[in-house]
Amino acid sequence: MGHEHAHDHAGAAGHGHSHEISDDADRGKLAIALGLILAFMAVEVAVGIAASSLALLSDAAHMLTDAAAIALALVAIDLARRPARGAFTFGLKRAEILSAQFNGATLLVLGLLVIVEGVRRVIDPPEVGGAAVLIVALIGVAVNLAATWTLASANRTSLNVEAAYQHMLTDLAAFIATAIAGAVILLTGFREADGIAALLVAAIMLYASFGLLKESGRIFLEAAPRGMDVQEIGRALARAPGVVEVHDLHVWEVSSGFPSLAAHVVVGRDRDCHEARMDLQQILRERFAIEHTTLQMDHEGGDLVQLEVRCDEGLPVVRAGAAADPPAGRPR
Repeated sequence: MGHEHAHDHAGAAGHGHSHEISDDADRGKLAIALGLILAFMAVEVAVGIAASSLALLSDAAHMLTDAAAIALALVAIDLARRPARGAFTFGLKRAEILSAQFNGATLLVLGLLVIVEGVRRVIDPPEVGGAAVLIVALIGVAVNLAATWTLASANRTSLNVEAAYQHMLTDLAAFIATAIAGAVILLTGFREADGIAALLVAAIMLYASFGLLKESGRIFLEAAPRGMDVQEIGRALARAPGVVEVHDLHVWEVSSGFPSLAAHVVVGRDRDCHEARMDLQQILRERFAIEHTTLQMDHEGGDLVQLEVRCDEGLPVVRAGAAADPPAGRPR
């Protein structure tokens, strides 16, 4: 039986080079955003304590997770660029997915904690310095606008970078809500506005965490990349000239933007396995943007090979010979 088991890494060198350039650009943007966040977070913590504002302190806690998210993203980029070696046959590319999942989990935990404290403050609101809250929140809007704009131009197809961006985006919305709360307290004396703003911040955190956990979870569970129809891929391969059957088809994502495919393909007796594999790999590259493929190619029917193992002078010897035809109705 004809048999061919081959991998396709077409364009790997060019893709790897462009990916490294993109990573370098993303590193610079992440570093700028991290500097902005750390500088402002210290100011916000001090003013939040002085003004007794939960909204400001919850923003500061969120900004701490922003800083951690960006720092983790920077580490994950370095880890993902390490070459495959030893037991890590894909390298450490999934480090960025771990980073995204960790960021989603921190948003979830902080969101729940802020909800508990926000409800308490709505029921029993403390004295809040409205002017201080408003001024710091407006500065925070400006800082987060700059950081969010910086990350918006990064490569957000990377779930790792997207996680850091979502942190920044939710923090921007949180500062807007906090500024509104500060203005309301300053103009009307409605102290409950601080707790209400904190609850809005928590809702934004939970929404962002759900998206990050869902997307990173899909990759860890080896689901097909979002928007990729596995049935359509199978049909496209099965319709290729000379293909008799396609089975054991698996499509998954090693890391964000790195789809992979493995399949067992049976072709007709007169079809050249090597040529058929090249045609299928071209279909996968051009129609579905899948470059990393593992295709096991076999001919339909054909003679089976019998392997006889015996020992001569204490050494194992393998002899090959044609096997008898299998019983009718059984696959060869």
